[in-house]
Amino acid sequence: MSYQNSSDPQVLCSSEQLFLQPLWDHLRSWEALIQSPFFPVIFSITTYVAFCLPFVVLDILCSWVPALRRYKIHPDFSPSARQLLPCLGQTLYQHVMFVFPVTLLHWASRPALLPHEAPELLLLLNHILFCLLLFDTEFFVWHLLHHKVPWLYRTFHKVHHQNPSSFALATQYMSVWELFSLGFFDMMNVTLLGCHPLTSLTFHVVNIWLSVEDHSGYNFPWSTHRLVPFGWYGGVVHHDLHHSHFNCNFAPYFTHWDKILGTLRTASVPAR
Repeated sequence: MSYQNSSDPQVLCSSEQLFLQPLWDHLRSWEALIQSPFFPVIFSITTYVAFCLPFVVLDILCSWVPALRRYKIHPDFSPSARQLLPCLGQTLYQHVMFVFPVTLLHWASRPALLPHEAPELLLLLNHILFCLLLFDTEFFVWHLLHHKVPWLYRTFHKVHHQNPSSFALATQYMSVWELFSLGFFDMMNVTLLGCHPLTSLTFHVVNIWLSVEDHSGYNFPWSTHRLVPFGWYGGVVHHDLHHSHFNCNFAPYFTHWDKILGTLRTASVPAR
């Protein structure tokens, strides 16, 4: 589809495209920033910290509002400043020192061109679901290998398990290799599916939120795993069991791969 003439009649656009068009037009008004090599790093850090901050505030409030502890998986645990600050510092350091140079090289070799038309809503939702399923599969295999091969665990993945009880800012407390691996899966999937830039941005936001929620340590009535039926989605309880026992629940989000390979553990099953 050609985007050369933005004054063409919109009769070729579906109602689903028109539904998202105002949002996409607003984002395109920031085209200079979106096309810059700084945008991926700014977007990633800003989104990540914005999702982490509410849980950090809750951890602080738990000391004064004991009723909040009913939603904590580990009611007696609250991360200290000595745990929070190194996690935040490592995230900022890795994005500035490693992610930005790679982003700069990618920007120099393949400058981004934004289409004029928004994606169809149904296509956007389908692509996000497919990207999540692909990411879940890729990370499951990667994660399983890094737990089953001692050298891989000691060298690359052990960093992420240094905090036995999860908290939001520990989500990206990981080695550079792990950070780049997950980033590669993330970018590869939107490229393979030919996702619209708006779809890619939405997927990145969803992926960051789900990963932060998985590590938050809070099991709310509105948590994602409670909204998805039939136990298809593991969520924060599912992932907390992995951090507690190491030998189960290797998939980040969904439960089908752990069920198939017999590595699924639920909260009602005692640890061996």
